[in-house]
Amino acid sequence: MVAVTVKLKLSPYVILESMGKLKTKHLLSISDFTPDEVESLLDDAARLKGCWLTTLKNKTLAILFEKPSLRTRVSFEMAMRQLGGQTIYLSPAEVGLGQRESVADVARVLGRMVDAIACRTFAQKNLEELAEYSGIPVINALSDYEHPCQALGDLLTIREKKGKLKGLTLAFIGDGNNVAHSLMLACAMTGINFRIASPKGYMVQKDVLLKARRYAKTTGAELVCNTGPVEAVQDADIVYTDTWTSMGQEAQAEVRRRVFAGYQVNNELLKKAKRDVIVMHPLPAHHGEEVAEGLLDGPRSVVFDQAENRLHAQKALLARLLGE
Repeated sequence: MVAVTVKLKLSPYVILESMGKLKTKHLLSISDFTPDEVESLLDDAARLKGCWLTTLKNKTLAILFEKPSLRTRVSFEMAMRQLGGQTIYLSPAEVGLGQRESVADVARVLGRMVDAIACRTFAQKNLEELAEYSGIPVINALSDYEHPCQALGDLLTIREKKGKLKGLTLAFIGDGNNVAHSLMLACAMTGINFRIASPKGYMVQKDVLLKARRYAKTTGAELVCNTGPVEAVQDADIVYTDTWTSMGQEAQAEVRRRVFAGYQVNNELLKKAKRDVIVMHPLPAHHGEEVAEGLLDGPRSVVFDQAENRLHAQKALLARLLGE
């Protein structure tokens, strides 16, 4: 497999001068962006790779987490640092969002002290309340409903490896969770055919599917929801999976292992995909469960490029939301 890297030649300073502002103030859902804005953000991310700038000098991002994280925290902290800004990390014990202190009060306090909030939370409604009361940009760093920053990094990775987005086919095998929601919307917005194979009772939410179908009517993307992994991966360009049990679902772990037992991504399943298929996973992975042992270390896996691209996509996002 030969990886294709999209190279864009303009100076990063020219990019920052020309990128303009986004129409939305917040990123609560990937659908807060227009399809054109998504494509433009990917261009910015590719151009800003490896660049250390000062465009966010004297800007501070509050990283407000209810859930622990490796990639999300490090990518946001490094993105701000590479743009000349700084971060303040607020752990669950320090804030107690909605418990020790109301979400509205946390929002109003942070809105007077920092320039933006990246929140990783169990409930989408917390993000909506932060956005309503803070008066500053709020970024969804993962909720129970969506993971839009992951989707941006995923699109950047796909475009780098395949040289394009429109017309490709992505097969998602597993739980119709927050990652699946954002990825389905992102694919529909950019013309990627999206197929998802999930057990009954674990499929994507109907409102997300309806929204994705509206985008697909414009871009020509095909959306298929079924319960069969083999059908989903047939001639796919990308095969994507995620953990069967997310944080907060630990009590369901044994049940989920039984339900998802036939939904493992392995070499036998990948024989149905295209020969140059790439395998994606947002991490952390449970090797031997949703993905076969050793598969993510093989030549078809792009998971560590995918993880790195979270940094570059969020760098472009922060420059747009906070840059003067």
